[in-house]
Amino acid sequence: MSTITAFGPGLQAALLLARGRPEGLTLLGGSAEAAWQAAARSFWAVALCLPAFICLYLIGWEQAGVPPDAAHDFALNLLGYALGWVGFAVLSHAVARVIGRGHLWPRFIGAWNWCNVIQYSLLVLAEVPALLGAPDWMAETAWLVAMGWALWLEWYVTRLALDLTWVAAVGLVVLDLAIGIALVGVTGAIT
Repeated sequence: MSTITAFGPGLQAALLLARGRPEGLTLLGGSAEAAWQAAARSFWAVALCLPAFICLYLIGWEQAGVPPDAAHDFALNLLGYALGWVGFAVLSHAVARVIGRGHLWPRFIGAWNWCNVIQYSLLVLAEVPALLGAPDWMAETAWLVAMGWALWLEWYVTRLALDLTWVAAVGLVVLDLAIGIALVGVTGAIT
């Protein structure tokens, strides 16, 4: 299977979902077996998002200064990146089973993984105005729009793929954010 064949449907699904088009989910497998296969392939999104993660990290260093032990700091945050991704996948699977949506989890995690590519891309693009020296209000507006769109996309995918109420979908988004905040706190305390 070529890379385009493996990644194409997932990225296309993410682009459709980012525009509020629910038919993006149909590209992530129709049968249970196809959904599990698509979910397994979707974890390649971790590697596709890594350059954006590194870019955002380096932008942070450009803005706040390089820490004294930069290699150690970077390694801890890279570990946090991986743990956060895997941690949310594991916890969301458990939550989906508890709320009776375990059978929908493969489609959800596939969509969630691929939509992370869109979210990371949005966050990198949001940094461009600040890097180009745009006024603070413009850079902050770009960041707020990107962050808002990224959060909306995660909520939309969660609600749609797991067939949840909007409140329950908010709960899973908050779980993802809590994992990220906890990992930032732990890695910050270690450095």
